[in-house]
Amino acid sequence: MELPGLDRRCSQRSCRRLDFLPLKCDACEDIFCKDHIRYDDHQCGSAYKKNVQVPVCPLCNSPIPVQRGEIPDVVVGAHMDKDCSYNPTQQKQRIFINKCLKPGCKRKEMMKVVCDQCGGNFCIKHRHPLDHDCRGSSRPVSKA
Repeated sequence: MELPGLDRRCSQRSCRRLDFLPLKCDACEDIFCKDHIRYDDHQCGSAYKKNVQVPVCPLCNSPIPVQRGEIPDVVVGAHMDKDCSYNPTQQKQRIFINKCLKPGCKRKEMMKVVCDQCGGNFCIKHRHPLDHDCRGSSRPVSKA
């Protein structure tokens, strides 16, 4: 039993393979086999319509607009030389900035750990009122 009209030949001149599952290029709308469907594989002249890439600056992580016909590497290089907002001091920001207020403790935490009683900022080890000799409130320190 034949299924007429299901088979198509690859549009690549060097291939012309008979294919029963042909693929249509979304840029030039020609029919290709699985080996020639990519834009580069069949030297698609209409690839610029669909193959749109926006390069990102490796320093400031901002997208760089590239006009048709321009080389992305040259445009990104020009951005890095002139318009880049990269600040090396921002890259070295410290994460552990919340210093423990317990006398003698030099630990720092990423997030504030505030005591409910006195309102002081402490490390994980000294976060409980009994661990930092809390004198913030007249309420009982522990119910245990």
